[in-house]
Amino acid sequence: MRSSRIPGFYKKSLDERLRIVGEWAGLTEEEVNLLRNLGNLPEKIADSMIENVIGGMTYPFAVAVNFKINGRDYLVPMVIEETSVVAAASNAAKMLRRGRGIIVRAGPQEMIGQIHLVNVEAPYYKAMKILEHKEEIIDHAKQQDSTLIKLGGGPRDLEVRVLNTRMGPVIVVHLIVDVLDAMGANAVNTMVESIAPLLEKITGGEARLRIISNYATRRIVRALARTDPEDVGGKDVARKIVEASILAEADPYRAVTHNKGIMNGIIAVALATAQDHRAIEAGAHAYAARSGVYKPLSTWELDEEGMLVGSLELPLQVGIVGGATKVHPIAKIALKILGVKTAKELAEIMAAVGLAQNLAALRALVHEGIQKGHMRLHARNLAIMAGATGELIDKIAERMIGEGKIRYDYAKKLLEEYLKGENK
Repeated sequence: MRSSRIPGFYKKSLDERLRIVGEWAGLTEEEVNLLRNLGNLPEKIADSMIENVIGGMTYPFAVAVNFKINGRDYLVPMVIEETSVVAAASNAAKMLRRGRGIIVRAGPQEMIGQIHLVNVEAPYYKAMKILEHKEEIIDHAKQQDSTLIKLGGGPRDLEVRVLNTRMGPVIVVHLIVDVLDAMGANAVNTMVESIAPLLEKITGGEARLRIISNYATRRIVRALARTDPEDVGGKDVARKIVEASILAEADPYRAVTHNKGIMNGIIAVALATAQDHRAIEAGAHAYAARSGVYKPLSTWELDEEGMLVGSLELPLQVGIVGGATKVHPIAKIALKILGVKTAKELAEIMAAVGLAQNLAALRALVHEGIQKGHMRLHARNLAIMAGATGELIDKIAERMIGEGKIRYDYAKKLLEEYLKGENK
């Protein structure tokens, strides 16, 4: 009987691990070679980024064009597998180029480190005692990262609250840290772990959790855009975009899909620049539900001049120093293409792409239907999967679209017909 219990698997070489998995799954030589191809990621780096590596998986790396953000033009790297996203972002960016383009403002790059104290007697009194020792606690945290302090960052404030839970009152301490151009997890986690014993001494409780919060409410980014209805297809289309926005405000089921469209753009940039996209997603969706009901992260309206205006607000925790961003060679190239100098600027670009992506999705929904662009690219993908190359890809795709038969089996049939015709 096969067993997944493989002692010392992590100690083995990549080739040896791949051999074991290949035998386990009955992989062909071709399949093993495909996994073994790490593409543009050196084996040494891949094997150091995560555990038990057996290969690589490549996603398309694209560039969205036409973006003007805060008066500056950008080419925006995006990594995503979903068809039409990059084209849609580029198209919407063109619609939003008036004046200074998309205006975005990011606030301070502050993250929250949490310490949860349990088994505390007189928790409200002890919460006040923590605040009495506030300066001492912050000074202790500062000693954990002299480099961050020298660069102008570091702990900024301490917040304390009492949380009622199923196991009784819990004191929650928030250490507010300006992480500058880092995402901040390592620095913040080190600090909260270091002050935990001090908090235990002050309160007599036990520090149970000591970790960064990915609900980055101190790192809010706001994007604004304004365009003439004629740029999106006319007044009727603009009015319908506003209606779609209103429906998202009223219906959480719609709001989730509305926000998914925003995240299509944001996460594609996050992947290209090797950000912690899971943290970004979690924080964004928590922010969407901050009222107690899940709401859209963006709003579209018509202003007093009849212009279509959009606004977007969400937390974005990104970095351009440390982590995978400075390890992955392609992430470094992506940052070079963007030309960003600070994490704040990167966050502003990501929010701008999210708002543009949102406009593109809403316009497609109310104007021509979301499937038109999707299905055109899907048809091309099916033609490629069927084995078509060169001009045959577009010929087969157009035939499938024209006949309303966008299926793999039909792509195979059409390819056979074309190839037979060429052989005659």
